[in-house]
Amino acid sequence: MQQSENIKGAIYMCLSMAGFVLNDAVIKYASADIGMYQSIFVRGCFAVIIIGIACIYNGAFKIIPNRLDHKLIIWRTLAEIFATITFLTALFYLPIANITALLQALPLTVTLAASWFLGEKIGWRRGVAILIGFIGVLLIIQPGTDEFNVYSILGIFCVIFVTIRDLVVRKFSAKISTLYVAFITAAAIALVGGFLTFAYEGWIPMKLNEVILLFIASTLIFVGYFFAISAMRSGQVGFVSPFRYTIMIWAIILGYLIWGDIPNNLTLLGISIVIGMGIFTFWREAQLKN
Repeated sequence: MQQSENIKGAIYMCLSMAGFVLNDAVIKYASADIGMYQSIFVRGCFAVIIIGIACIYNGAFKIIPNRLDHKLIIWRTLAEIFATITFLTALFYLPIANITALLQALPLTVTLAASWFLGEKIGWRRGVAILIGFIGVLLIIQPGTDEFNVYSILGIFCVIFVTIRDLVVRKFSAKISTLYVAFITAAAIALVGGFLTFAYEGWIPMKLNEVILLFIASTLIFVGYFFAISAMRSGQVGFVSPFRYTIMIWAIILGYLIWGDIPNNLTLLGISIVIGMGIFTFWREAQLKN
């Protein structure tokens, strides 16, 4: 029974990662003509509608979080806004495989940050894994070479903001609805995207195919979140979590098929190191919980 649940959870996680990276690819493709902030705004509006319908269907609006949770939601939303802007800016200028690979360091950064700020203990094995993983990150961004630029730094800032976001989530009470948090976040990102669109870029008339692409992107990101939650609820975390790295397969394939990007050998080595250390971290955490 547990084995079948693990397999189902692994499939859900693979579908989740496919949804996220396909969303990234659509946004990167669409932003070339209409601008990044406008893409964020339009996609955000669609996401608010889709998530809002899901909230109504599941009764997420009926359970109002307490004051502490609302404060945490505000902090999480701010972190998500900055993470979205830095990520999509980097995505616009970097190969999709490179920026996606940087985000795979999150299990390492969250583990380290939880140790520093939440008092969670990490042993020397995970400490070494985190150190080696950061070496992998350096191989991906390759400072001092032509591969390194300001957008690589933005990718690092994105990892920092997402780490903060995930730390805040750990402090949520058990009663808080994931859909409710997602709705608040989507609404905030849409508002910020709208402000930046009209303040800096200016509105660019959109073609029907661009509107359709952004609607597809909003649907894909919802699919990503939905299956990510389903994955965590279906199988054992230690078994299911490593399948998040299937996102790199999608990212490399899409980067090559759409933009002709092929990661160099150092980048591939860095990706392998980050993934390997991330899987070890998941495995070690699962061992300690048993």
